[in-house]
Formats: sequence, C-alpha cells, structure tokens
Amino acid sequence: MKTIEDKLDFWKVPETVKNIYMSEGVIATLLDYERVLDEMDIYSFKNWGLGELVEGPDIGRYSVSCVWMWPEELMPDPRGAKRLLPYGCKCKWKKTTMEVPVKVEDPADYRQGTKKPRLIKKPIWLVELEIPKYLINDIRQGSMELEDMDIDMDDLDNAYEQDIDLEQHQEQEE
Repeated sequence: MKTIEDKLDFWKVPETVKNIYMSEGVIATLLDYERVLDEMDIYSFKNWGLGELVEGPDIGRYSVSCVWMWPEELMPDPRGAKRLLPYGCKCKWKKTTMEVPVKVEDPADYRQGTKKPRLIKKPIWLVELEIPKYLINDIRQGSMELEDMDIDMDDLDNAYEQDIDLEQHQEQEE
C-alpha cells in the first residue's frame, strides 16, 4: 500500500485542486468537511488556516479524509487536532520533505540539458484528518443540542426571517 509521501508530488497539488473544482459533489463534501473544522474552532489555533490541501477528499463509507500540508516552520498547533479526537476523528502527523522547483534567476537554476528548474527538498508537515460522516451530517443539518433540547437551526433561521421574535415581543408589551 502506498503512503501519502509516495503519492505526494509538487505538480499534482494543482491537479488535485482542479479536480475538486470539476465536481460539484466533491466541492460540497469539502465544504461540509471544512464546516466541521470551523465549528470545532480549529482555525483559532496557530497556523491551522495556512494549510494547503494536497490529497482528498477521500470519501469512504463511514468517513471523509483529507491530507493537508504546511511548511516545516509553520507547523499547525497540535492542540487543534486534539480538539477533534473526542468526536471520533482520527489524525496522523508526518514530517517529511517535498521536492519543489527553485526560482529561476540564472542558467544554473535549470536542470542540466533542460529548460525545467532544478528541484530542491523542502521540509514539510503532512496532517491527515479523517472525520466521521455522522459528524459531518450533524453539523451540515444544523441541529445542535443545547441543555438536552434539540434546536433545528433551519427553524430558527426561518423564525428570524419572518420576524416571529419581534411579533412575540410586541404581543408581550401589549
């Protein structure tokens, strides 16, 4: 079985992003995946907002998994991932390297005999986050539990749109 490092290639990252944009279903899944991270306040931890998607989303029967990349010096705060663990999420960390092209400034920056830039190894962090589908569905449906009560967020939004709270307030004043 191939590891993520075997599949990791600088030139495949833009291809992965292009493939995401070509499929509405994948975009919807990725938006739901990101909504979980946002609702769990992952982005409040240092460097989590700087990650770049390099693989996924891999949609399984019971979970959705993505691999994110950070430069070594911008490692995301592990406390962010730790916050997901009680909800059944899985997190794998890997420090590795990725070959990236150098900025071409003179002929020595090209690979010998080609017009392609030389490649250098840059240290990076890879983080694979696997989120259970039930968690994605719970957050997508917009229901939350508050003091042993289920509140449907759609009903709440509709009430605000119809100004039901304003009508009830006016009735109480009369």
